Amino acid sequence: MAQLYSPKELATLVQGQLHGQCPEDNFISFLLTDSRRISFAGSSVFFALKTAKNDGHRFIEELLQKGVKCFVVSSLPRAKSLLNSACFILVDDTLEALQKLAASHRNQFDCPVVGITGSNGKTIVKEWLTQLLAPDCNIVKNPRSYNSQVGVPLSVWNMDASHQLAVFEAGISRQGEMEKLAAIIRPTIGIFTNIGPAHDEGFPDTETKIMEKLRLFENCSMLVFNSDQKKVKRCIYSWAKSHPDVQLFSWGHNEDDDLIVLGAGSHDSFQMIEVEFEGEVYPFHTPFADKASLENLLHCIAFIFSFDLYHSEMPERTGRLSSVAMRMEMKHAVNNCFLINDAYSSDILSLDVSLDFLTAQSRQRVKVLILSDILQSGLPPDELYRKVARMVKQKDIDLLIGIGEEISAHQKRFAGISCQFFSSTERFLEEFDFSILRGMGILLKGARDFGFERISNKLQLRDHQTVLEINMDALVHNLNVYRGMLKPGTRVMAMVKAFSYGSGSFEIANLLQFHRVDCLAVAFADEGNELRSAGISLPIVVLNPELHNLDILFRYNLEPEVYSLQLLQRLANEVTRFPFLTPESPFPIHIKLDTGMHRLGFMENELDELLRLLKNTPALRVASVFSHLAASDRPEFDAFSRGQLTSFETMSHKLEHALGYPFLRHMANSAAISRFPDAHFDMVRIGIGLYGVDGSPLTAKLLQNVTTFKSVISQIKDLPSGESVGYNRAAMLTRNTRIAIVPVGYADGLNRKLGNGKGYMLVNGKKAPVLGNISMDMCCLDVTEIEVAEGDEVVIFGEHLPVHTLAQNLETIPYEIFTSIPPRVKRVYFSE
Repeated sequence: MAQLYSPKELATLVQGQLHGQCPEDNFISFLLTDSRRISFAGSSVFFALKTAKNDGHRFIEELLQKGVKCFVVSSLPRAKSLLNSACFILVDDTLEALQKLAASHRNQFDCPVVGITGSNGKTIVKEWLTQLLAPDCNIVKNPRSYNSQVGVPLSVWNMDASHQLAVFEAGISRQGEMEKLAAIIRPTIGIFTNIGPAHDEGFPDTETKIMEKLRLFENCSMLVFNSDQKKVKRCIYSWAKSHPDVQLFSWGHNEDDDLIVLGAGSHDSFQMIEVEFEGEVYPFHTPFADKASLENLLHCIAFIFSFDLYHSEMPERTGRLSSVAMRMEMKHAVNNCFLINDAYSSDILSLDVSLDFLTAQSRQRVKVLILSDILQSGLPPDELYRKVARMVKQKDIDLLIGIGEEISAHQKRFAGISCQFFSSTERFLEEFDFSILRGMGILLKGARDFGFERISNKLQLRDHQTVLEINMDALVHNLNVYRGMLKPGTRVMAMVKAFSYGSGSFEIANLLQFHRVDCLAVAFADEGNELRSAGISLPIVVLNPELHNLDILFRYNLEPEVYSLQLLQRLANEVTRFPFLTPESPFPIHIKLDTGMHRLGFMENELDELLRLLKNTPALRVASVFSHLAASDRPEFDAFSRGQLTSFETMSHKLEHALGYPFLRHMANSAAISRFPDAHFDMVRIGIGLYGVDGSPLTAKLLQNVTTFKSVISQIKDLPSGESVGYNRAAMLTRNTRIAIVPVGYADGLNRKLGNGKGYMLVNGKKAPVLGNISMDMCCLDVTEIEVAEGDEVVIFGEHLPVHTLAQNLETIPYEIFTSIPPRVKRVYFSE
């Protein structure tokens, strides 16, 4: 059962001061750090976290309207009406208060706690340990990869007296962070997975990074690690000299290891791995053969032996381990639906996260949840499904489809919710009327025993295997990188023109709306119309309004860029057709000034006539004035750019003085945000920078790759010297050559100039040159020197083959490559 805290108890635990209205019967059981993700408002406390990019205090009034009554703040609201409406706990640092509360909560329980850290494998080891041990005990763990300074306290908060084992992972990116996480988790046994290059920039050297991670284990009774990693082993032995109470448990291929790995291989159609412990040999089944998976599995096996948890069922359980999907994927589905496939886990905590993702993506769509029985929750079924029902109601799910005997037996708990129940996946596939799923957002969330991949296959559109993956977490990261460069109060316009640089208009616009950008910009009115039809409510600026369809602007509340006297006069004539647009309720427009780019925009000698027209049309009001830097990413033209800024200030001040009212000013595009802080004005425009491309090397290092264009190998052929490949026999082989045929061609946006060895793709991390001419739907690669198999992944561009490298080979720019990928290439959106 969840622990309940009164506001007074919370204030004591976080060492804060109570203010406002704090009734003693308002008990808190849920922690909230994101104002958009409310499940149970009345029993939640909101921590108003401050970061370089955001301030939670800005959302207090909004949360009050949604029913939240308790807040932890570092500054009290100025409005007395707010103070009289809720309870406020005043602290010096809200993040520190969150961590103190989680640490105090953790101290109430004495079950064994496993702490996991390292560079890679933390989440997989945590999930596999849970899969292996859940049949024997009730386990609490981080949902997904909640392993940060905020994620860990939110995870530990879920501990209660019913749990018999806790498994928490901890991730850090710089020195000084692990001490805080160690105080919250307080592990009794530790697992150090490995060390790698992740977050190297936060540490002076690898040894310092290892020693910082080891701080998690200072109060453990035992530490499990892989002795084959020499640097890790050396650091742990050095660290252990000052921590004599921590027993070391090593595994590896050395005779002095506590658990000795004897080898891996196939046996009677099973993949096996054998280990030796205390003189006895133990075989384990494994569905995995790759090195990383075997390492993760051996961490789990070592833990089981170190904690004396081995029994006869364990070898069979390891053989049933399922791969851990590290992300939620969103794909287009049948009948204009979209499908979120979250096969990560089926516990109630991750369900809450997945429902938030569904809600964020389903504006004005019917929301459908397909949910299996939740296995090994540790809760009595009646209590479990009562919680699920409350969550489903809170998230406004329109249709619940329950699959499994247990959830079906508790269908009365879902009274008031539109539901259908099926005893098994087979019955669902046989009996459900799939034709009712039209234009809906569908979340698929099932325990692995239910085989929900069959449902996913039924719902997905059948596309070829060339896809463009969009990492939505990386896009949000990039947005926040730019936000962190802005002074408080500077607004953000996000560019979603040209199908959001090829990434998908609605999906990207919806994500940006969820993350509170101030407005969007599209190229043409029909793009804005589509976003409005899909439920986007943010202001939308149309950069290239066309004279023949100006009425669309008024009907769909799309705000035009005005760049010429002719366009302004036509708008002035058109606005008279809409009687609801008056001087008291005017239509917003955005004036474009030409300060040197010499494309669209008013020249300085046109400003007087522009002002005359504006003053004669009070039903049109200037919302912003802007211009465009011609070379913001080119240092050799900085003097020209500064001249543009001077011209813009002169021209915009003239307009503001003459009009007699203020408007927003903006000039900075992605590159200018970092290179010209004085160009930020009231708002900035972020475009290709959202996708990880920036002309400033310093900024580019901070950005993450968002899009990955990839395919698979359809067929492999071994050809002798003297044969030719492709149209016009363009590739004549001068040696015996192994070729791979890949189903991507110029109809998918793959430029023909990359043919005949000019371009290459990555296959299993290695460069494979393009052989011969690129065809409409396929191309050929030289994979003679690469170990490959049919079905292997091929990367055209992505994190390890950046799009700007491809652009350089083509003597073009990333914009052209992004926007040349047509809609026939399936977009797959994912979030960790």
